[in-house]
Amino acid sequence: MNRTLSTRIAARIAACTLIGVCTTVIAEPAKLSPGEARQAAIDAYIYGYPLVTMEFTRRVLTNVEKPEGTRSPMGQITRMREYPNAAFKAVTAPNADTLYTTGWIDVGREPWVLSLPDAHDRYYLFPMLDGWTDVFEAPGKRTTGTGPQKYAITGPGWSGSLPAGVKEYKSPTAMVWLLGRIYCTGTPEDYAAVHKMQDEVSIVPLSSYGKTYTPPAGKVDPSVDMKTPVRDQVNAMNVESYFDLLARLMKDNPPAAADAPMVAKMAQLGIVPGQKFELNKLGADVSAALKDVPKAGVEKIMSWMKGSVAAGENKDINGWVFTTHTGRYGTEYVQRALITAVGLGANLPQDAVYPTSEADADGKPYMGSNKYVLHFDKGQFPPVNGFWSLTMYNAEYFFVANPLNRYTLSARNKFTTNADGSVDLYLQRDNPGGDKEANWLPAPDGRFILMMRLYWPKETPPSIIDGSWKIPPVRKVN
Repeated sequence: MNRTLSTRIAARIAACTLIGVCTTVIAEPAKLSPGEARQAAIDAYIYGYPLVTMEFTRRVLTNVEKPEGTRSPMGQITRMREYPNAAFKAVTAPNADTLYTTGWIDVGREPWVLSLPDAHDRYYLFPMLDGWTDVFEAPGKRTTGTGPQKYAITGPGWSGSLPAGVKEYKSPTAMVWLLGRIYCTGTPEDYAAVHKMQDEVSIVPLSSYGKTYTPPAGKVDPSVDMKTPVRDQVNAMNVESYFDLLARLMKDNPPAAADAPMVAKMAQLGIVPGQKFELNKLGADVSAALKDVPKAGVEKIMSWMKGSVAAGENKDINGWVFTTHTGRYGTEYVQRALITAVGLGANLPQDAVYPTSEADADGKPYMGSNKYVLHFDKGQFPPVNGFWSLTMYNAEYFFVANPLNRYTLSARNKFTTNADGSVDLYLQRDNPGGDKEANWLPAPDGRFILMMRLYWPKETPPSIIDGSWKIPPVRKVN
């Protein structure tokens, strides 16, 4: 493709993303060498990974007739009544600190009105994710307080008037994931209090606001795989199916204006919003070169976990890798894809930071057959305005079944302290016994991964954000 044509395409894409409507940009793919096409396709794969993953997640979480467990139909609220357990595989790296109160809506046809009740000073947050996993709004205790609130979530290109007392939140895409989290201690009394708050959360189409509204029953699609984890389903897609779905999704979930160069690059491969992607149009040699693009794309995404530290994108402190670059990614496509793969639904850093550790202080992968200790000096627990937790996952970022049904240790636990006031947390497969059990986070037989959550981290020293507070290392002990 010549540079002038590429520039025109970029300008056309930029214009269409601003108004939320994309029409045909280019009818035929450009002539690229197999090597050029393969590299462009890997970049396109990484770019589209969040949108494709969001679509698969939406399908799995809405493929029911009525709300049940972790799922509800489009346009209805999922009210999780207890913490996820080891059987939960819908989303990687789930938390066991808050009760999810979520919903999927399509604002492409009309706005939806979200009503949030009085939280009575309870910590909660209700981030809204667009189809590309960017958090475009995040009402909650940190940002909007805990009083009753009403928001109209509008889609790309929408204009109109709203009822009094309803504030507009504009989504860049038709697909919106409402990913509410309400803090809960897990006691029967607190479960009941949070359940009451959950029941008062509602979403209705704007056309039904202020009227009696009964949501229609959901339609179950038997072709949707409800057993295989979403990430595995996405990673197993062949290159033609993947890019065809991406092109279809981009019609209603337009790329941002800043994505124009990437969208122009995809057009060279015949990946155009709203158009069918046909691999055979690229020729036999190019088609053959693209066969392993999904595998190569996934490998590049996952290798970014370590490569990003060297690049300065993420930080590695005492074996804990974390970033303050979540929730909004701009054109950092690999970073966005990595967060999608290991922590879909991540918040803005002002709401939460997620340090993750796959190896001990000596750089060796965690194994459940070993014994580890995470030591906190007196008064040196994570500095937060909300709360903190430490969660155990298996090598696939899912909870680990264990005799205590304990997946996390957090600020709500009553720890056994040492004589000097410090606290040791025990990370291992076998029960340490006695009063140490209160500080035990059970591990699987094989590899495991640790994730710490700092909700509403302090931004003044000591703070993980400015580096004035550092997470202690996890040490292997005899």
